[in-house]
Amino acid sequence: METYRFKRKNAMPLSRAIQEYLREARLTSGLNTRLIFSAWDEVSGAGPFTIKRFFRSGTLYITLNSSVVREQLKPRKQLLKDKLNERLSGDEMFSQDDRNASWVEDIVLK
Repeated sequence: METYRFKRKNAMPLSRAIQEYLREARLTSGLNTRLIFSAWDEVSGAGPFTIKRFFRSGTLYITLNSSVVREQLKPRKQLLKDKLNERLSGDEMFSQDDRNASWVEDIVLK
């Protein structure tokens, strides 16, 4: 019986290999968008009141079904934006160099 030895010429951590695969398969924008939506639910606490989410060119558009919740969130938009970006920077699956879906620069509440 023959034994085979694999040489580790280009060894890399699995997390980096997954990120490279996602980048090559052009899936990073979709994954980043989903991570942004998930972070919105966690950071804002308004997940149950959120009807629609849309992200384009650094702007997160949120449609809420409660005008009371919307008015409570409006003065905290800057704080929410900072917390969202902080949460995203801690996630190793978030691709920071994606030009289509990167950091949240503005939040529009409808």
